[in-house]
Amino acid sequence: MTTLTYTQQLLSILARISFRLGQFKLSSGGTSDYYIDCRTTTLHAEGGRLTGHAILELLEANGIDAEAVGGLTMGADPIVSNVATASAWRAQQKSGAPLLHGFLVRKAEKAHGTGRRIEGFCQEGARVVIVDDVCTTGTSTINALEAAREAGMVIAAVVCIVEREEANGRPAVEAAAQGAPFLRLFTANDVRAEHIRQQPSG
Repeated sequence: MTTLTYTQQLLSILARISFRLGQFKLSSGGTSDYYIDCRTTTLHAEGGRLTGHAILELLEANGIDAEAVGGLTMGADPIVSNVATASAWRAQQKSGAPLLHGFLVRKAEKAHGTGRRIEGFCQEGARVVIVDDVCTTGTSTINALEAAREAGMVIAAVVCIVEREEANGRPAVEAAAQGAPFLRLFTANDVRAEHIRQQPSG
């Protein structure tokens, strides 16, 4: 019996609980015949676990070395937590496996306390990975990139769970990443195809 990878298992859950066909208005103002809400998967007990491990495997496969993972609240929140937790589990299983700490980027600076925009890990010069759930226009990813760079951190890579492959999304993120690789687990077509495959025949 073949054991499915973390990524393959994650795709199955995404297609089952996060993908819908129909007519939907997007945050970009456009319309689409499908909608993907990754949060129903990243906040799902098993879906969240798989998200953390699948992203770690993607980073490892691409030779990405980093100290932390972060993104813009709130789409990135469960992704960050799951990746950090998965890295701790892997470090226990395999001596020397890297720990990836987490940080979250506020949409605006706090008006009280320290007034900072980044919560959690924040070290000048540290290599970090920016994560997001769905990349459409790339706006939220770019906001997180800019905040991390302003805090003095170095962008090692950008990762999204699902890339919608909109005309301007990826190019905008790649420009903001300034040479750091843009990686994805799935395209929207990958999730659509798996969703259709899961539907009962007849």
